[in-house]
Amino acid sequence: MEFEKIKNRALEIRGKYSELEKEKYGREWTPGEIMQGFVGDVGDLMKLVMAKQGIRSYDKLDEKIGHELADCLWSILILANKFNIDIEKNFLSTMDDLDEKITNKLK
Repeated sequence: MEFEKIKNRALEIRGKYSELEKEKYGREWTPGEIMQGFVGDVGDLMKLVMAKQGIRSYDKLDEKIGHELADCLWSILILANKFNIDIEKNFLSTMDDLDEKITNKLK
């Protein structure tokens, strides 16, 4: 799937969450509240990584890791949209910067 399609799918799901939040709470979540959810997902991912290292135990571990990674990606895409950040452009630019830094250190 192309990156634009992934972004659009994330935004489609965000729209549904927005409707649900308005129904339940009378308003949609703020970017800060979305960030709090993201932090929770990162915590869940950390527990699964610990399980991958043998410190915890979960059934269907790889499936759960895939799910949490997808949750985290979703949050990043939504936050980027909320702050009008072109995440694809910034990702590629950051990778170019890192590539250059690493290449210079390897010389």
